[in-house]
Amino acid sequence: MYDSKSSLGSPRRVLGASMVVVAVLLVACGAPAETPVAALVNAAPNALPAAAAEPPIPDGLLEYERNTIEIFRKASDSVVYITNARRQREFMSPNVTEIAQGSGSGIVWDTEGHIVTNFHVIRGGNAFWVGFANGTRPDARVVGVDPNKDLAVLKVDPEGLTLRPVPRGDSKQLVVGQKVVAIGNPFGLDRTLTTGVVSALGREIPSLAGTRIEGVIQTDAAINPGNSGGPLLDSAGRLIGVNTSILSPSGQSAGIGFAVPVAIVERVVPQLIEKGRVTRAGLGVRILQDSVTRGWGVEGVVVAEVFPGSAAEGAGLRSIDLDRRGNVQSFDLIVGIDDVEVRSYEDLYAVLDPHQPGEQVMVKFVRDGRRQEREIELQEVQ
Repeated sequence: MYDSKSSLGSPRRVLGASMVVVAVLLVACGAPAETPVAALVNAAPNALPAAAAEPPIPDGLLEYERNTIEIFRKASDSVVYITNARRQREFMSPNVTEIAQGSGSGIVWDTEGHIVTNFHVIRGGNAFWVGFANGTRPDARVVGVDPNKDLAVLKVDPEGLTLRPVPRGDSKQLVVGQKVVAIGNPFGLDRTLTTGVVSALGREIPSLAGTRIEGVIQTDAAINPGNSGGPLLDSAGRLIGVNTSILSPSGQSAGIGFAVPVAIVERVVPQLIEKGRVTRAGLGVRILQDSVTRGWGVEGVVVAEVFPGSAAEGAGLRSIDLDRRGNVQSFDLIVGIDDVEVRSYEDLYAVLDPHQPGEQVMVKFVRDGRRQEREIELQEVQ
């Protein structure tokens, strides 16, 4: 990520300090598969029937109903069904078996054949099929993944396909209470619609990389296993998030679902398409594990090592100073970036995440009991 460390840090609580959750699991919404993928593909005519002509919207419906119907009709062809499989050679045989790993949903991103989904939907697989509303099921390949944001991009051959990208909205303008619509393939049931509202904003959920995804949208629209990677839409049918997980004691919808906001998706996906990975900005340092720092009774992140030639070295930050017996003599303790307080590695990750290499930040740190500041030009890090 920004700064390498031996551990990415343990995830914090999914919800804020104002909510205590007992015996509740955060569940990724990709549907597990227990059957060979051939069975899923062969059963596809029942699971994903070709689209029929839409009947007219009946007269006398409420405006809310008409709006929901119109959203579904405009967006449903842009939602796909993803089958994740692993090809492996049979023991003592030249035959190759395809074992299903799971399934989920995806979103048509552009007319070039790029499909956006969650990383956990495709994790563990090496063969993928994308099911469209008209019954077409082309093979797909992975273009790039970002476990830190639980996002991935697949690519299908666009020839012969009618690809309708979902128009994108602005997740930064959302307010609690506004209507949302989720479309996906829960439990393999294709193009299922649920409605609800934005229940909360600015939530945090752990990523598969051990970091946290910030600014997450919470909704009460029913989201179940298989919904992962599907769109969360506003009342204008615009994409505002990618459904990713639920908070549930049973593994099924309990009215608390989460979506990665489109502001993050729009930042990550173009990089995955162009480079297959995400470019992130960092200081060029290795951070001491939070568990060690807390044991010293200090809050902040301790700079364990400043990499030679890094932005941090140029700004005068120092590696931890140890005597020949390994005793700590002095260290730089980062306590803030610009006007944001930094108490842990996760705080540092969160404050640097929106930045790009080349941008300037003010790093605030304590050395030998004295508070200091250095302006640092962020660099690209893995």
